[in-house]
Amino acid sequence: MLRIDAEEFEAGVDELVQVPLAQHQFDALVSFAYNLGLKNLGGSTLLQRLNEGDFEAAADEFEKWCNITTPDGRKVPLRGLKHRRALEADLFENVVYA
Repeated sequence: MLRIDAEEFEAGVDELVQVPLAQHQFDALVSFAYNLGLKNLGGSTLLQRLNEGDFEAAADEFEKWCNITTPDGRKVPLRGLKHRRALEADLFENVVYA
């Protein structure tokens, strides 16, 4: 099941990204999309910066995706998501497979 899910997100990242990527950058984006959905990646500033060729600005966008929305509508950072986004950003920038 995971393989089938991964293939869906790999194909989605392939469709959305318009610039050449290294494998580690692609992997970071697939992880991001798997966790947040292709729709969120597709509408993100992260993708916009990436497709503009600004890889550094794209990497800086990962950390902005660590909030959850509470039942009363507040956005609250979640420690686990902060950690996941930091790992994805590190993989994207530095080829660090944790």
